[in-house]
Amino acid sequence: MKPPPAYGRTAAVNGFEMYHEVRGEGEPLVLLHGFTGSSGDWEHLFDMDALSRDYKLIVPDLRGHGRSTNPAGTFTHRQCALDVFALLDELGIERCKAVGISLGGNTLLHMATGRPERIDSMILVSATSHFPKQARAIMGAMTVESQTEEAWRLLRERHLHGDEQIRALCRQANAFKDSYDDMNFTSPYLSTITARTLIVGGDRDPLYPVEIFVEMYRAIPRSRLWIVPNGGHSPVFGETRDELVRTARAFLRTE
Repeated sequence: MKPPPAYGRTAAVNGFEMYHEVRGEGEPLVLLHGFTGSSGDWEHLFDMDALSRDYKLIVPDLRGHGRSTNPAGTFTHRQCALDVFALLDELGIERCKAVGISLGGNTLLHMATGRPERIDSMILVSATSHFPKQARAIMGAMTVESQTEEAWRLLRERHLHGDEQIRALCRQANAFKDSYDDMNFTSPYLSTITARTLIVGGDRDPLYPVEIFVEMYRAIPRSRLWIVPNGGHSPVFGETRDELVRTARAFLRTE
C-alpha cells in the first residue's frame, strides 16, 4: 500500500475507518469525490497547495473508497452524508463550504437537506435529484466482469485495500439501478436548502439529462446553473478545467 501523505489521517466514524486529508488553516472547505474515485482525484482539478492557502481543506475518501474501509458492505448516499457529518464533528467543524462531484454532489444534497444550517455554500457537479431510466441502464452494465484491464489498473491506483474492495464498488454501482429511496429528492424538499448553490452539469451527460439540472436549479432557492457545452458526466477534468476552477473560486468567495 502506498504511504499516505503527511497530512493524511484516519478517523473511526460510524463503524468504519475514514481516511481524510486536512490542509490549510482558513475557512473549512470539504471536497467530495465521485463514485469509484478517491481524495487524490482533486489533485487533477485544483492547485491544492494554492487552495489550502485560502481554506482549511477537508478531503476524505468516502465509505469503501480509496483508503477508507466499509466493513458493513452496504452503501448509500444518505449514509455517506452521515459519515461526512461524523467526520466534521470529529474535527470540530460546525459549518463549511463544499464541492462535490457526482457521488460527492449527491452526498451534499443529503447534507444540505438534512442539516441545512451546516452548509454555507456548495458546488454540485453532475449531481442528481433522482436516477432516471438512462442512468439505471448504465448502472446495470457496471459489473466486475465488464471492467477492462486498463480500468482495473486505474482502480487499483485509487483503492488500496485490494481487489475485493474494487469488486464491492462494482457491485454497489450495479445495485443503484434498483434503488429508489436513496436519491429521491422532490422539488419541495430541495426548496428547503439554504446553502448558496452552484449546479454544474454537462449537456451531453449520459446519465443525467439537462432537464434534471434545470429542475434542481428552479427548486433550490439560492442557486445558479452552469450547463457545460459538449460536457459529459463530471465535465470538469478536461478542457473546462481552468474555467471551472476560476468559476468555483469566485463562487466560493461570494457571500
